[in-house]
Amino acid sequence: MAKQEAQEKPKPRKGKGEPGAPPAEKSGGKSSGKPGGKPAEKPTDKSAEKSAAKPAAPEAPAAPPRLKLHYEREVAGQLMKRFEYRNRHQVPRLKKVVLNMGVGDALQNIKFLEAAAEELGQIAGQKPSVRRARKSIANFKLREGNPIGAMVTLRGARMYEFLDRLISVAIPRIRDFRGLPTRGFDGRGNYTFGIKEQIVFPEIKYDKVAKIRGLDVSIVTSANTDEEGFELLKAMRMPFRER
Repeated sequence: MAKQEAQEKPKPRKGKGEPGAPPAEKSGGKSSGKPGGKPAEKPTDKSAEKSAAKPAAPEAPAAPPRLKLHYEREVAGQLMKRFEYRNRHQVPRLKKVVLNMGVGDALQNIKFLEAAAEELGQIAGQKPSVRRARKSIANFKLREGNPIGAMVTLRGARMYEFLDRLISVAIPRIRDFRGLPTRGFDGRGNYTFGIKEQIVFPEIKYDKVAKIRGLDVSIVTSANTDEEGFELLKAMRMPFRER
């Protein structure tokens, strides 16, 4: 009986610090699966966005204006042969185009000037600047500093694009057109002519026009003489009247 009682007594449990006790599990996070490793961290939102985002495709460069390519490929060579230039830099070229619209009735109502400036901006594709009187004229009831017109200066690609639209679209819409006059040169290769109606430009909607207005177009070139300027503009397909 004594042997049976000794066998039935429960065995003492091994403590935490006693030898042979199983190692205690660490609390506070899931194990990474590696012995003694730290718990795996979840990817943050920023890292996920960076991995998901793809690099944007580079934008294609804008094509050069058609009239500029015509000058570089054909006009420059023709002028070199015509005037026997030794250097290509001597060939006359277009420098700028100036559009000017006078608004004399702006003295009575400033809204006329605002409407004219808006129409000129639609024609040129660039915001015009308001021009003011430089002198006072009593007969016209004009004082120095009064706004009397709008002007815009075009250079570079916008200049070539405007001339292309002017030659190809606007000038053929002029009523009873028989060619541009050749007397508009100033003696230094620059040419100026007038357009009586702004509605010849397709950008202007006839139903929204309050008043028919004209504008002056000045083409500034690097030519030294009127003959060189005339040949330049003629090669650029300006429809001049036959002399």
